[in-house]
Amino acid sequence: MYSTAELFDLAQTEHAALFEGTQYPWEILKKLGDYLRLNVRPVHLHRAVGHIHLGPHVQIGEGTVIEEGAMILGPAIIGRNCQIRHGAYIRENVILGDGCTVGNSCEVKNSLLFNGAQVPHFNYVGDCILGHKAHLGAGAALSNLKLDSSNVWVDGENGVPIDTGLRKFGAILGDHTDIGCNAVLNPGSIIGRNSVVYPTLSWRGFLPANMIAKHKHRPDVVIRRPR
Repeated sequence: MYSTAELFDLAQTEHAALFEGTQYPWEILKKLGDYLRLNVRPVHLHRAVGHIHLGPHVQIGEGTVIEEGAMILGPAIIGRNCQIRHGAYIRENVILGDGCTVGNSCEVKNSLLFNGAQVPHFNYVGDCILGHKAHLGAGAALSNLKLDSSNVWVDGENGVPIDTGLRKFGAILGDHTDIGCNAVLNPGSIIGRNSVVYPTLSWRGFLPANMIAKHKHRPDVVIRRPR
């Protein structure tokens, strides 16, 4: 139910080697740092619009545009034809595929984004994997730390819980998932391919492929009376 093949098309990342030898996709979150230290080539083929900050271990592909005020600490590999918009903050251990967007006031750390993933407006992405063309609506946050700071567990087969061994683990979004505006995905959430989480929803756990998570209640609508 959590296999890499069910969630992702590995042809949509140049870093499929990260998944070799793993049972569950979240295991790569522990490997990102070492992988980047071995594979980053500090080549900058981007176009900068204004003043930006780049750390010493940052690789940026051709056609990528980085706007004024963006900060990329690294180590990081940024693919081709990406948009890194004004005020974006890309921290340590981040891989962006080709055609990705990290927008204004967005923060990304210790995460892998497949080709075409979109983090465009006021989003937090920590310790996450976003599949091909996964999209976050404005203000959506992928929370990565439990309130008691204990390890993140996920439900396994037949309801048997699995200890991920990770104290920080945000979310895994399969290919073509869409998370609505101001939704919050709680630590360890896994969203299957082509699924949708409605705006403002607080979601926890596993959402299978091709599903929609929505609110049960409807707002009350009353007549507006003169005061």
